[in-house]
This record gives sequence, C-alpha cells and structure tokens, in this order.
Amino acid sequence: MRKLTALPAVEQRAALLAGKQITYTLKRSGKRRSIGLRIDDRGLTVSVPLRASEKWLNSVLQEKAHWVVEKLDGWQMCSQPELRWQDGEQIDFLGELLELRVKESLFASPVQRRGGELWVFAAGDRDNAHVEQAVANWYRFEAEQFFAARVAHYAPLLNAVPRTVRLSQAQTQWGSCTERGAVSLNVQLIKLPPRLIDYVVVHELAHLRELNHSPAFWRVVESVCPDYASLRSELRAVAIR
Repeated sequence: MRKLTALPAVEQRAALLAGKQITYTLKRSGKRRSIGLRIDDRGLTVSVPLRASEKWLNSVLQEKAHWVVEKLDGWQMCSQPELRWQDGEQIDFLGELLELRVKESLFASPVQRRGGELWVFAAGDRDNAHVEQAVANWYRFEAEQFFAARVAHYAPLLNAVPRTVRLSQAQTQWGSCTERGAVSLNVQLIKLPPRLIDYVVVHELAHLRELNHSPAFWRVVESVCPDYASLRSELRAVAIR
C-alpha cells in the first residue's frame, strides 16, 4: 500500500490573484469541510480541509481574487501610520501627494498650495494640532468648491436637482441622499482621485431619480458613468480616514 505523505499544517504560499502576486498563509485542518478565507492585519489566511486538492484550492482563490485584492488594499490603507503634521510629511489631495511645509510666522496667513507643496504658517512652536486644524479647514474649502463644480456638471446630465449639497464627516459612507433631496458628500473624498469623486457624485445624484439600488438605478448611473462597476470596486477598497 502506498503511504501518504504528511502535509504541513501551516505553510506560506503565493498566488497570482487579479493580476497581483499575493502571499498567504495556508492552514490545514482535519476538522474543516470547506475552504475559508480570512483577511486581517496579518494578511490573507486560507484554511482548508486536510486533504483538499490543489485544483479546489486554486478554484476558490481565483473565484475570490478581486475580493481578496480589494480587502488587502483596504487593510493597507487603514494601517498607514498617522500623520504627525510636521514639516516634510506628505498628505493626500485629489489622488496625489502634497508635501506639507510648516513655517513659523508672526502673522496669521491662510494655507497656500504652491505646486506640489502645501504651506501652513504657524506661530511659536508650530503646534501640531494647529497645523492639523489648518489643513482640515483647507480640505473643507477645497471640497466645497470641487464638489459644487462636479454636481453642477452632472446634475443636468442626470436630470436631477438636489435640494441641498453639504459636506459630511461620516465614518462609514462616502455619500448619501435623503428622500427630500439632500445630498451629502464626505469631505474625505477630496483626498481621492477625481474619477472616484465623480462616481460618488453621480451615485448620489442618481438617487434623486431612483432612491434604491434597483437595476433602474444602475441604468441611471451608467448613462453618464459607463465604467461605474470598476470605479465602485476601486472605491470599496479605500478606507475612510
């Protein structure tokens, strides 16, 4: 009789998923009857039955490939170190990085963008809280201007007229729309590429026509945003911060 080779209970592997090389931890257990995937701060862990075939494992990984990549990207965004709000740090703005320049000043002066730099003028010891608040105020101002322009562009194309458009500080939503026609857009959107901002704007304006996520709603979205599915997938991988 042929003797079965003992398989390691835990091993490190790699697989090409959705065009990206992903490393993962493979765990085998005699108690499992199905293949399970878990993503946390340690990355991807795949738990399989003791004698699960390679064909079955690869099939499940490829089926869940886009989900795995999105979730791993989301964890990477969440795990980024917190800003110290000091000179030389980099901050996000419209999908690009601006270098933060903190300079001492005797007089109050507004935050200024100079090419790829954002200048903040602070008195005395250049308190970090002051710098953070100054940048937050600048983000809000830029968001109000940019979002208003995008709403003005897309509203006529969608035959939608919002009653109000306001900024939000929601922790879990990029945007929302009420039955009364009030559209809210998360101020943190100003950090993302314009294509993702446009998708959220179109999504919420489309709710003025269809206050649901029915096929009719997605047809409204698609009428001005034909690549909405890929943009939606990209946005779902981004953490609000």
